[in-house]
Amino acid sequence: MLDPKFFENLSKNLVGLIPEGMLKTHEDLQQNFKNLMQSSFQKLDLVSREEFDVQVQVLRRTREKLEALEKKLEQTEQ
Repeated sequence: MLDPKFFENLSKNLVGLIPEGMLKTHEDLQQNFKNLMQSSFQKLDLVSREEFDVQVQVLRRTREKLEALEKKLEQTEQ
């Protein structure tokens, strides 16, 4: 999941775009933006960059093992 600070910073930036005269409380709106974004991103089933990188490494090692096994099988068949 994404870093919670990401949502906090993004919600602050969104609130900053709205003129102060139009807002009753910046904090309420900021919290609403943050909650909305968190629930929306959770529904997307995203993974963190770290988790993605780990899975790339696992796939790379698996591919290397598969290639080694294919070579070994080919040599055995000959």
